Amino acid sequence: VTLYGVFTNHYSANGPSRCLLLELLDVSVSELLLHSSNQGCSMWMIQHCARDVLEALAFLHHKGYVHADLKPRNILWSAEEECFKLIDFGLSFKEGNQDVKYIQTDGYRAPEAELQNCLAQAGLQSETECTSAVDLWSLGIVLLEMFSGMKLKHTVQSQEWKTNSSAIIDRIFASEGVVNSAIPAYHLRDLIKSMLHCDQGQRASAETALCSPFFSIPFGVLLDWGVLGSAPLAALVCPVALASPAAAPDILEDIREECQKYGPVVSLLIPKENPGKGQVFVEYANAGDSKAAQKMLTGKIFDGKFVVATFYPLSAYKRGYLYQNLL
Repeated sequence: VTLYGVFTNHYSANGPSRCLLLELLDVSVSELLLHSSNQGCSMWMIQHCARDVLEALAFLHHKGYVHADLKPRNILWSAEEECFKLIDFGLSFKEGNQDVKYIQTDGYRAPEAELQNCLAQAGLQSETECTSAVDLWSLGIVLLEMFSGMKLKHTVQSQEWKTNSSAIIDRIFASEGVVNSAIPAYHLRDLIKSMLHCDQGQRASAETALCSPFFSIPFGVLLDWGVLGSAPLAALVCPVALASPAAAPDILEDIREECQKYGPVVSLLIPKENPGKGQVFVEYANAGDSKAAQKMLTGKIFDGKFVVATFYPLSAYKRGYLYQNLL
C-alpha cells in the first residue's frame, strides 16, 4: 500500500499521536468472498491475487520483514493500479528480531505461530522463532477460501486437518459444489499444498511459489471483475445496431455523447470483428466515473435494445485482449 505522508495529531485525547496517510483502496478479498455467495472466485481473480500478494511478500521477505497478519481483510484491490495490495503492518517484525509475540489472526495462523502464542500466554519462551514462512501459510488458506468460497477457520483447526490436511485440500478441489471444479485446477491445488506444509522448513518461499505453472495459464476475465471496478467500461449493445458501416460514425458519436455524461472519456472502441464484435469499450479517466457509468447505463435503451454494462480490465484492454465472456 502506498504511504503518502506522516503527520502528528496534537489534539488527540491521549496526547500527540503519529498518523499515516495511505492511499484509499477499494474492496477487500473478504468482500470478494462475500460477493461470491459461497461459490468461489474465478480462476482469473485467484491467479491475479496470488501473483500480486506473492510479489509483495517476495519484496518484504527479501528486505527481511514478515507481515505476520495476512488475511482476506488485509488484501485490498486498487482499481487505479489494477492489483491487489497488502495493508496493516501492525504485527510486522524484522525476521530474527521478533518483538511481537502474538501474531497472525485465528484461522490464518501457521502451526509454529500457534505454538508460540500458546507458550507466550503461559509465560514461556518458544525455542523456535517464526519466520517469513508464516506469511505463506496464511496466503495458502486465503487462496483455498477464494477457490472454495468457504471460510475455513473451523476446518484448519480440526484434528482431521492436523492429521492429513492434504486429503482435505484434495476433497475441496474434487467437490462438485465448487463452481471452479470444471476447470483443471491441479496447478493451483499443488501451489496451495506447497504453502501449507506443517513444517515451515518445507514450505515454499514467495519467490519459489511465483515459479508455479499455475501462473502460466491464461484464464479469461469473468463477471466477478465488476465487483472490483476499473477505469475502462465495456457497454454491451446489440450487434445489429453496429452492422451498417454508414451508420457507424453516427452511432459512435451518440455513444460518446451518452457516456460523457458520467465523466471524461479517454477512448472508445467498437470492434468490427470477433473477439469483441457487438460490444463498445469505453475507457474513463478514473474508476469512480466508470462505476457511475456502469450503474447508470445498465438498463438503458439504445437503438431499441437494452444495454448491459460491466467492467473490463484496463490491462487487457490496453493490450488489445477483447473477451466476449463478460456476462
